[in-house]
Amino acid sequence: MKKLFRSTSNRKIAGICGGVGEMMDADPTIVRLVFVVLALATGIIPFLIGYLLAWWIVPEGNQAPTSTTSP
Repeated sequence: MKKLFRSTSNRKIAGICGGVGEMMDADPTIVRLVFVVLALATGIIPFLIGYLLAWWIVPEGNQAPTSTTSP
């Protein structure tokens, strides 16, 4: 089972949508569009509170290790 982490490589603000996209193997742009539609449908304030809580609670993921070549 994959864990939810904030994305370090695919972020616009906090990396929440990028992390959800990576966890679900979906395009993060689609996840961002769904979040915006939900925010407009439910009101901006509940969405903003949920996003800020997720930013605070969801841990930041580790960036993929870069391969270094040894001489």
